[in-house]
Amino acid sequence: METKNVIIIGAAGRDFHNFNTYYRNNDSYKVVAFTAAQIPDIDGRKYPWELAGKLYPEGIPIYSQDELPKLIKELEVDECVFAFSDLSYEDVMGISAVVNAAGADFKLLGPNSTMLKSKKPVISVTAVRTGTGKSQTSRKIIESLLKKGLKVVAVRHPMPYGDLTAQRVQRFATVDDLKKHDCTIEEMEEYEPHVTRGNIVYAGVDYADILEAAENDPDGCDVILWDGGNNDFSFYEPDLAITVLDPHRPGHELKYYPGEVCLRTTDVAIINKVDSAPQEAIDIVENNIKAASPVSEIIKAESTISVDKPELIKGKRVLVVEDGPTLTHGEMKIGAGTVAVERNGATEVIDPTPYLVGTLKETFAAYPHLENVLPAMGYGEKQLKDLEETINNTDCDAVIIGTPIDLTRVININKPTTRVFYDLDEVEGPNLDNILENFIKKHQLQLA
Repeated sequence: METKNVIIIGAAGRDFHNFNTYYRNNDSYKVVAFTAAQIPDIDGRKYPWELAGKLYPEGIPIYSQDELPKLIKELEVDECVFAFSDLSYEDVMGISAVVNAAGADFKLLGPNSTMLKSKKPVISVTAVRTGTGKSQTSRKIIESLLKKGLKVVAVRHPMPYGDLTAQRVQRFATVDDLKKHDCTIEEMEEYEPHVTRGNIVYAGVDYADILEAAENDPDGCDVILWDGGNNDFSFYEPDLAITVLDPHRPGHELKYYPGEVCLRTTDVAIINKVDSAPQEAIDIVENNIKAASPVSEIIKAESTISVDKPELIKGKRVLVVEDGPTLTHGEMKIGAGTVAVERNGATEVIDPTPYLVGTLKETFAAYPHLENVLPAMGYGEKQLKDLEETINNTDCDAVIIGTPIDLTRVININKPTTRVFYDLDEVEGPNLDNILENFIKKHQLQLA
């Protein structure tokens, strides 16, 4: 049978996993290239031979996605495999049109082709959009299981933007490990809330190797928790699937890929942020859950917000810094920091645009919906410096940090700062604790 030439389209995450699980040792295909977008400086590199396997002794080149039509022609490509998360169906099919117009087939790999089976029970936490509240849901689940005496290891969706060989399997147990592995702000936002609570987190590039390491973690492992990224479905076959939805973006649960896959395959659907969303929007989301996933249990939850220094907000002129991905490709105009500012009586929220420098100017040009809020962009040293300079240039009384990490640990801010924290609190429907009790009984887990 003739070997098919393949390009995998992605952003240093699902694309590598699809290769590792479906193509790496499959001599029916030859992956001639990856294309990359969204992540600065990822293109122009190679997926290294150490990860690519025996069929690829020279590794696999990574190109900019802008070159896709030319690459399809020059490399005689038969198939292009789409491996992005959190794109609208319009954007997905726009890329499909580019691929088809260049002569190649357009392909999506599903769970049966890419999910790995664990020896341990797996709980997956996924979402229908970026920024719905997966992390606070994961934390709540882990804390509940730990209180019951179970050892939980979290495995986080990949964000490998550095040395891919060195990042094959990463284990995070302390904040110092974040520095050891040269984590970006985006990575720290996901890992730090776990490790500061004493929980182990794994991530990296090769999720088969990561799974084996997590199952055999030196501190023990009773349960694997898949902590999802964007709106991607789990890399591991879940025994309990939980999907989080956001009524601030009603209807998006049926309009973005692969978030709708998460919804249609979930056991539990959590409508988060019901304390700050209009009832009409909550009803839309609930009706869409009942239509798309009629057997799933529905929980309504509040995203409870607290501030460590509320006196820095009341009566002050403030700059709000929010989680980057939530505001950018998540398309949110606000985050937890903005909600905290509204509730604590700031006199003015400062527009950061007059003070932007470097790459942040490009970010605001690419995402024109951003208003009176600054996304914490930090994929590399240049973006970190630009973020620091922009914050320090801004004329304000205080900086409100709505990101999941303490920004003052990674950049120097020359103004008073206060952090915003947010937790999941169920207010209607089944209680997560009861759902976990049933999970424990079903899998006959031994409590300490």
